[in-house]
This record gives sequence, structure tokens and C-alpha cells, in this order.
Amino acid sequence: MKTRWKQTLLVRYFGITKIPLIFFVKPRVIQLDESQCMIKIPLRRRTRNHLRSMYFGVLAVGADLAGGLLAMQLLGRSDHKISLVFKDMQADFLKRVDADAIFTCTDGERIATLVQEVIDTGERHHEPLNIVVTAPDKYGDEILATFTLTLSLKVKD
Repeated sequence: MKTRWKQTLLVRYFGITKIPLIFFVKPRVIQLDESQCMIKIPLRRRTRNHLRSMYFGVLAVGADLAGGLLAMQLLGRSDHKISLVFKDMQADFLKRVDADAIFTCTDGERIATLVQEVIDTGERHHEPLNIVVTAPDKYGDEILATFTLTLSLKVKD
């Protein structure tokens, strides 16, 4: 529990200092380990649209955080300086997200393999990451949206 609060504070500090929109949506780390990342973004006045469902941009922030934090954690374990960027994004909105949303990325093993490949070759490599969005308080395990973000990594010069 203590670790999740610490991780959440670090995410919000990153939001204040680097990307204010992250801080604005008040994300909370539910789980972050070497295999998966789960982020919760509450549905509140500042995160919903005129239809009272989660705004498209907030959904993109949640997907970015779920994949990006998992990658940043795995990059932090490397002795190399590696730059991280998302090259592209594809989204499927299956149902309105009209409750607190959980963004889950379980591609830790694929990211670890990508990091090793980038270190071994010294070249830029890409890997698609899958993020699913659920709202367990209202819809249980039903998937409301899916995102595929292509992670692009390169050893810094």
C-alpha cells in the first residue's frame, strides 16, 4: 500500500513538473511491477465530456501512463540511458466510460525484451503495447476501450 502511494506521488510530481495535464486528471497507481501497470483515473467534472462520460483526451492520458510507466520502470533498471517515445496510437472505444476508469498494460515481458534488443543493437526499435480500459465499479471486467501504442526506444548518444 505504501509503495502505491509513493508511486502515485511520483507520477503526480512528474505531472506538475513535466506534463501538467497528467497532474490535472489526478491519476492513481493501482499496481506497478515488472509485468504490469494499472492506473486509475476518476470520472469527475474535469475528466468528463458533455455526455458525462470520460473525455477522449483523458482516455489517451490514461493509456499513455499505463504503457509509459511500465516502460519507464523497466528502463530504470538498465545501466543505459534510453529514450522513450510513443510513435503512434490506435484506439477502439467499445462502450462509454461513465465511471472511474482503470487502464491496464500487461506487456512488461515484451518491454523487457525490447529494452535488451535496443541495448544489444544500439538501434531504435519499436513494439506495440496493448492497454485495456475497464470500469470495475460499474461494469465489472467488461472492456470498455482498447489502445495500442507503439513504444519506440533508442539508446541515447
